[in-house]
Amino acid sequence: MDLNSGLLGIGARIKHPTFGEGIVFGMDVSTINVFFKHEGDKEISRKFEGLKVLESAQEADSGLDIKTVEGALKRVLKEMAGISQPVDLAGKWDGGMLIMKPGNPDLQSKEVPIDAFFHKIVMVRDRLRVLEQNINSNEKLNDADKVHLQQYISRIYGSLTTFNILFADKEDHFSSK
Repeated sequence: MDLNSGLLGIGARIKHPTFGEGIVFGMDVSTINVFFKHEGDKEISRKFEGLKVLESAQEADSGLDIKTVEGALKRVLKEMAGISQPVDLAGKWDGGMLIMKPGNPDLQSKEVPIDAFFHKIVMVRDRLRVLEQNINSNEKLNDADKVHLQQYISRIYGSLTTFNILFADKEDHFSSK
């Protein structure tokens, strides 16, 4: 696809082979910025040939009224409600390292900055929240299936409570409740 064609513009709906469907929200000479429902904001090179335009900017723009914008905004806010604001690492861990020492003395230890490890833990928590929302809002699952899947998520949260020591605020902790 020619990303420089008139089909692509702010508001165009596109499909990426990895990230799925998205909406173009910004552009410059070499890149386009796309919001993907499950992946968030991504910057994509105009040279990338794997994109498909599902709806051109002109088509997306036609018939756009305040009610359509309000509806879209409500859907986005509902979907993104499980994604938290930035979460702070407890101060005592600032600049710290996670050291993993294997039982075999012939093998090397691995050191990981705690803030990088903490970021991964927060990403897991946020993705679990989004998964939980998707399960609860899924129209094809019956209530028994939703409860069954929700129990697995609660057990996962319970397994992750070990990492609560890393969080600055108790409100950010994992909880099996």
